[in-house]
Amino acid sequence: MSRDTSQFHISGEEIRNRVGYAELIEALDQMHREEPANLGDLLLSEQGEGGATDHFLVRAGWQRGRALGVKMASVFPGNRAADLPAIQASYVLFDGTTGSPLASIDGNELTWRKTAADSALGSLRLSRANCKTLLMVGAGAMAPHLIRAHISVRPEIKQIEVWNRSADRRDRLIASLRPEFDIVATDDLQRAASNADLISCATMAQQPLIHGEWLSPGCHLDLVGAFTLDMREADDTAMRRGQVFVDSRKTTISEIGELAIPIKNGTLREQDIVADLYQLSGGDHPGRQGQDEITVFKNGGGGHLDLMTARYIYDKCRL
Repeated sequence: MSRDTSQFHISGEEIRNRVGYAELIEALDQMHREEPANLGDLLLSEQGEGGATDHFLVRAGWQRGRALGVKMASVFPGNRAADLPAIQASYVLFDGTTGSPLASIDGNELTWRKTAADSALGSLRLSRANCKTLLMVGAGAMAPHLIRAHISVRPEIKQIEVWNRSADRRDRLIASLRPEFDIVATDDLQRAASNADLISCATMAQQPLIHGEWLSPGCHLDLVGAFTLDMREADDTAMRRGQVFVDSRKTTISEIGELAIPIKNGTLREQDIVADLYQLSGGDHPGRQGQDEITVFKNGGGGHLDLMTARYIYDKCRL
């Protein structure tokens, strides 16, 4: 029986039950071959308790004739001490022809799945098909989604290591995923990074955690966490050694410290960014070109990816 197609709310539980990683990754791959959305962002920041900076982010995307939507997200790093999500969000999707509101969507589940699928699509295009080891750096709310999404495109991965500043949070993540995966903790980030075929980094770091000298030939580095101009997770050596790719040139190069800082200090030039997902999915660039090539993918997110994911969730959940 079809669901009422007037405006409705799509809950987090419904998304968890009906939206799989593999199908969403395939949908994002296809949507990157469409006309890009028009984007607009607003970021407000305030000093929070304990010295951390809190953020309120509004991201709008409009794909003419298809859909438009807006995500409102709060980023409160101090929430982790109270075992609350650092990022909380809501999304509203509108019809692209009439402008009528179609649905409100749980923004946390949308963001987690969008972000994980974005990184996994990058991995599908850039990591080695025979990856065996995955290092997850960070044990926040994004970590289980990134692990599941990466393994959905690289099922040959047999061992997962997790590094996190807080051992308690790391160990809780591992316990929750142990029924699904061969997953262990590590306290030695350098050793784990040196042995990993694929590294996914999702932290709130402002100083680099991953050193380029650690990366082994053929490694794929997925950088998720940095979203402001003063944040980065990998050092200049990583950018110098790797072939650098992004999900979207528009939302990363001048917007995020991961790229803006090494460009400013002369380590990287804007023209050194090899390709983005529009070029990779559209066939304009082949992606990885050698087994020993080190690839770096900056997952910058953006309103276009929120809109793509909202369109997919709406189509899956309205029936």
